[in-house]
Amino acid sequence: MITPEQLENLLESDAEDPTLVVLAGSAVVVPTAALDTDRYRGAVEVVSRRDLVARLGTGTVSRHDLEETAARLDTTVAQLGA
Repeated sequence: MITPEQLENLLESDAEDPTLVVLAGSAVVVPTAALDTDRYRGAVEVVSRRDLVARLGTGTVSRHDLEETAARLDTTVAQLGA
């Protein structure tokens, strides 16, 4: 469910304060402020860009780093039943 490509989308998003969420079985990047709207009610917050950068560091991010992080996040989401 959580893929390296989705993490890249989160890192590259033009949205203000973006967050990766799972809603109705799909992972999407949305502005954090949108999470308080009816459209995203019930969405499971996976990781914000700020938290992802903290996990990965500020240097160049490798494909391997994205794959490992995506796998960990995917496992967490699966355990939550999202």
